[in-house]
Amino acid sequence: MIDVFVALGSNLQQPLAQLQQATAAIAALPASALIRTSSVYRSAAVGPGDQPDYLNAVVQLRTTMAPLTLLDALQAIENRQGRVREQRWGARTLDLDILLYGAEALQTPRLAIPHPRMTARDFVLYPLLEISGPNLMLPGGAELGTLIAACPRGQLQKTDFSLLPGNNDSDD
Repeated sequence: MIDVFVALGSNLQQPLAQLQQATAAIAALPASALIRTSSVYRSAAVGPGDQPDYLNAVVQLRTTMAPLTLLDALQAIENRQGRVREQRWGARTLDLDILLYGAEALQTPRLAIPHPRMTARDFVLYPLLEISGPNLMLPGGAELGTLIAACPRGQLQKTDFSLLPGNNDSDD
């Protein structure tokens, strides 16, 4: 079994419900087990135009699925939840990104691991820190605590929302 960290993000069509539904779908993947979920964080959109804020989180999954098989499964979840790929970094119902796949580094036309922009994104690093701790080593030798020190939290806000349905007073 390989430990995998997956980032979740949504800023359309009830973002909290989108993240909760995706978490349940990830937990149901074959040959996999959901290990941990971060808190839900609110962040300003990164991308074109005037977009609503995002809700973001990170989950830890233990799986025997190969990286590209996992990518296909995650993209199927996105598609079932109405993901439309019209504009890069545009608003979306759901975005699922493989951040880390064990200690592997992978570069294919479809998938780069570790995720190429994760080290500069507070909305990825802080939820990842919450569930992995600062000593997590990324492929290439970077330590998460060092990356956090170089990535200010900015406007990122930890919410009281949970990725587990039924544990929230509001569905943003």
